[in-house]
Order: sequence, then structure tokens, then C-alpha cells
Amino acid sequence: MVHLLASEVRQLLHNKFVVVLGDSVQRAVYKDLVLLLQKDCLLTPSQLKAKGEHTFEQDKLVRGGQLGRMHNGTHYREVRQFCSGQHLVRFYFLTRVYNDYLEDVLEELQAGEHHPDLVIMNSCLWDITRYEKDFWPSYRRNLERLFGHLRQVLSESCLLVWNTAMPVGDRITNRFVPPEIRLASASVKSRVIEANFYSSAEAQKHGFDVLDLHFHFRRHTGKFLQTDGVHWNERAHRHLSQLLLAHVADAWGVELPQRDPVGKWITDGPERGRPGRRLERQPLVYGDQPACPPPRPLPLPGRQPLLPTPSPRPPLFPLLSLQPHPIPFHPVMPPFPFCPQDTGFSSDHTFQSDQLAFNCLYSDVPPSSQTEFAAQGDFRYGPQPPMPRFLPPCYEQRVPAVHRGFPRYHPPDPYMPWRKRPKTSKRRASAYKEPRP
Repeated sequence: MVHLLASEVRQLLHNKFVVVLGDSVQRAVYKDLVLLLQKDCLLTPSQLKAKGEHTFEQDKLVRGGQLGRMHNGTHYREVRQFCSGQHLVRFYFLTRVYNDYLEDVLEELQAGEHHPDLVIMNSCLWDITRYEKDFWPSYRRNLERLFGHLRQVLSESCLLVWNTAMPVGDRITNRFVPPEIRLASASVKSRVIEANFYSSAEAQKHGFDVLDLHFHFRRHTGKFLQTDGVHWNERAHRHLSQLLLAHVADAWGVELPQRDPVGKWITDGPERGRPGRRLERQPLVYGDQPACPPPRPLPLPGRQPLLPTPSPRPPLFPLLSLQPHPIPFHPVMPPFPFCPQDTGFSSDHTFQSDQLAFNCLYSDVPPSSQTEFAAQGDFRYGPQPPMPRFLPPCYEQRVPAVHRGFPRYHPPDPYMPWRKRPKTSKRRASAYKEPRP
């Protein structure tokens, strides 16, 4: 997976309206995306734990949160928005996958001045822990109503990515989960897997994209999951953002920059990088071109490169200057006489300058191991030592050649009966010489 820099993310989401819908985990997805649109650093633990604050990294609280009463009930609301000159990102806090509040949100998006280009959504933990005990029928019914309504509200050019719920820990201590559910954390883990199966199947049924976050983070709960058993740390969310952006770029037909992949980001983290500090990694620069040109709109049809292609590299070996040759120039290499495998070979043949350059440029041997010499006028090698005598391999053994128009010669065999000796062929040789194979 390619690790995208902040300048590249700004170019990917240039003039895009992004909407994030979901619970507190999706709120962290929104925060990391807003931070990545501005600078190359990770979220701090206090930023991950903050809830309903008035501002975060130049965004603003639109409704709910600290503007009202803070609580952990199913009627909690929080709407945030980050708006710059070229980007618009909005977040809606959800406590259920489909209800009257979600219908109001979709109507607001449909009647708004700007229509969303990208919708990122998930709702699972609240649905399977905070409502009636027999929640499966209502959850599956709400999924069908949700995706059916999204097909009517969202435009055809809008990309919806359904994130599966991330894994939970063996011990859940978060306060939004009821106490009786906290004691049965093992059942919650199986519920999450089952809910992800139903939601992903319903999303694919209606033609929406699915990003299986549970699969990507299933083996990282011991190191990157918070102590409450529900939320994740800043490194995991940065890896999540990179997975999400790579999926979006592929869906939009945007070619990501060719760079060394960062596969150990979630296991090792950025080199010398700490939360809240800028990363030590510098953007790549190709020649005299900047690391990222000024942002421009990315057209949907076709596959467009995200960054300019690098300038061609200089040749590894300097080409010889074109000078008049002291000896006549031959366009092709003169043929060498046939030499058997078992005879030594010594060459005093004179090489031309173009042949010498060809041998230097296309030789499989590294330049350091090749023979060094002084470039003189005749470019003449000295006599080479005789090659050792080796037996030819089986595939180079000589086979008897049968010439067309002549009978095949059979050597006399003392053990062959005289009656079974081959008769002399009465065919005559051809009047003209046929080419030998």
C-alpha cells in the first residue's frame, strides 16, 4: 500500500464534498482525514478522546455536542464540518443505521447547495448493544431500508464506501455499552462479525463499495486497540485513512504515485514519528519538479496520474563521442568462422568503437567486473588465453545428417546377417545441389 502525503491527499480530494456518517470510531476517521488534509502528522490521544468540542484543526461544530447537553444516550447528536477553499468534509454522528434522524440527514444532503462526492458510512455497535434484545430482525430490516433509500438520494457520480465495523477487544469498558453487555464481551465480538456479514452483503447487493476494516485490523487488537476495547489509537487510524484513500483513488480511476510501499506502518509506525509531531519523511522530488503541483480538479472518467511522471534518468554509461574512425566502418559485425567446441579459440579481431559501446551498454556483467582498457585508435584486444577443453553437453552432441537425394549411409556391422543388409537405393541424386540444413 502506498503511503500518501498531505499534499497528495489535498490533490486527490480537490473540489470534493466528503460526508462521514457513523459512531465515535467514524468520528476519528473524520478527524484523521481533516488533519491529513492540512499536515503530515498523527492525531494526539487527547484529540482522539475529545467529544463534541467546539473546534478541531480549524473545523467547527455545527450542531449538537457542547452546543447542547453532553450525554451517552441514543439521542446524542453531533454535526461537524471542515471547509477550506477547495475541500468540504462533514460528519454526522449516528446511533442507529436507519431512523428518522438519518432520513432528515439524507434530505438535508439532497436539498443542500453541494451534493456529496464521497460518502463514508458505518453503524454497528450501537445497533447491536443499545436496542432491544432481539435486534437482528430490526438491524437487517434497517439495512435494507438504508441502502434502498441511498440509491434514491445519492447521485450516480457519488461514491459510497461502507466500512465494516472494526474488531472489539476481549474486555469492553466503554461507558456507552450497557453494563450487562460489557460482561459478555465475547458475544459482542461474534455479533460484530455477523453484523459485518449482513451489512456487506446488503451493500454489495445494491452496488455499493465495501471496505472490510475488520479483516485489515483483525490481528492488531493487542497492540493498537485502546484500553476501552472499542476505540483505536492514532497509528491505526492513519493506516485506516491510507486504506480508505487508496480505495477511493482506485474507484475514481486515479493512478497513485509509484513509491516504495509502507507495509509496516501499522506494526512499526513512522520512522522517528510521534503523535502530534510532523513526520521526518520528506516528499519525493523528481528532478526540478515540485513534489506536488498546484491542485487541479480530477476528472472521473479515465485513469489520470496523481503526480507528474518523473523525468527520464540519465544513461548509466556515457556514450562515446562520434569521431571519425581510423579504420573503415562496417555496419554489421563480420561473421566469425565456425570453431568446434573442443578446440581452443584465440581472437585477434579488431573491434569497432560502436561494437565496443554496444558491449559496454548491454553486457550482463557489472561495469566494475569488466576489463578496463585505454581507448586507443584501433581498439584492439590482446590475444586471449586458450579456453579449457570441456566435453560438449548432451544437447550439443553431433547427430548424423541425412542429405536429401542421397541414400543414407549405414556402417558395416559384423553382427548383422547378410540377408538383412539394406539394399542399394536406386534413386538418383538431384541434378542440382540442395542446400544443406
